[in-house]
Amino acid sequence: MDTYLTTMQVAALSIAGMCHALLGSIKVPLARQLQIDESRVGGLVSVFGFTLIPMAFAAGIFADSFGRDTVLVAGFVLLILSVLVLAHLKSYGMAVLSVLLLGTGWSALVNVLNATQGPSFLPLDEIAQRLSYAMNLGDFVFGMGAFLMPIVVGYSLRRMGLRPTFLAFAALIVLPLALSFAVDWQRIAPAEAVASSFTFSDLLHDKIVWICCIAFLFHVPVEACVATWATTLMMDRGVEEKNSNVLLSAFWLTFTVSRLIAALSMPVLAALIEKWASNVETDHVVVIGLAVIMLAVVLGLVTSRGKRQTSTLLILAGLILGPIFPILIAQLVGHVGAELPTLEGRAIGLFFCIGGIGWAVVPFVVGKLADRVGLQRAFLAVAACSTGLVAMCIVLYLFA
Repeated sequence: MDTYLTTMQVAALSIAGMCHALLGSIKVPLARQLQIDESRVGGLVSVFGFTLIPMAFAAGIFADSFGRDTVLVAGFVLLILSVLVLAHLKSYGMAVLSVLLLGTGWSALVNVLNATQGPSFLPLDEIAQRLSYAMNLGDFVFGMGAFLMPIVVGYSLRRMGLRPTFLAFAALIVLPLALSFAVDWQRIAPAEAVASSFTFSDLLHDKIVWICCIAFLFHVPVEACVATWATTLMMDRGVEEKNSNVLLSAFWLTFTVSRLIAALSMPVLAALIEKWASNVETDHVVVIGLAVIMLAVVLGLVTSRGKRQTSTLLILAGLILGPIFPILIAQLVGHVGAELPTLEGRAIGLFFCIGGIGWAVVPFVVGKLADRVGLQRAFLAVAACSTGLVAMCIVLYLFA
């Protein structure tokens, strides 16, 4: 393994996780500063999702055509610009601009980082057999960034204020940017001789690719809505603002730890499952089970009336949500790597592009419904997405 690649990957995944949790971490002070309601907060989350739709796929095309390193550097630069705009925020329009830059830069990062998870954490000859391990391990690092973000932001806001907090974060992003220039990108680039073997049409005609993408379409708004409105749900049930931020960090901690547990336990689960059904892949059993439990958790949030029950369900949601994405994208990248090896960037881009539709639409709908019927009842839309995820995980098992 390339030491520089692994070090850069860890630093970049941490930054990507922090950016993923950024809106949820600053939602309350941002809404207070700009004097906006839940509907407009939901609008900002939707802007992030809408940005993913074209830019995630564009990042995949550029990564396949011009190299992953070029796309990664551009992503870091856009994230720095986004945070600098947040540091000088004076209007809702500037907040929208910042989220547009954030979504574009984040799209570039996640496209490249998901393609390099395997070679960053495994020898090249073990990637095909242990990709789910690498994805969960890498996303554990991503989750650590998301876990730390609410704690760091809460502390920094109290000590320094909004602008110095964002300026410090912009400076932090420079670290993985600098490390990316030391990576031997040629070592992990697809061979040129194979590059002409496949076309984008082959990708569009692959049913496994589409099933994985649609499963992500249902999954990502569940994760986005729970993370964005976790503090609001708790505060509505009587939890103090300070304690709600601590519990949001607990949500991200369980979200993170569940991925490490999944990475370490996959071999054990595989051995147990093989005893009962040798033809069933561990990934399918785990992801279906997690999706079913997540549906029950969301329905519990809709009906919860006490602060202890709501807080417990939100922490449980983090534990269940964590491994779902790594398993889904491992199934996608593993399949494409075996069948369409030079289209990984486009496949990952399509995955996030379609997921971005759910990311854009559902939080916007939840925000609008929350203004009319209350946030808890609005989460019935999230329950509908959870139901769709269960269905698509079962379909993926049947067709794989």
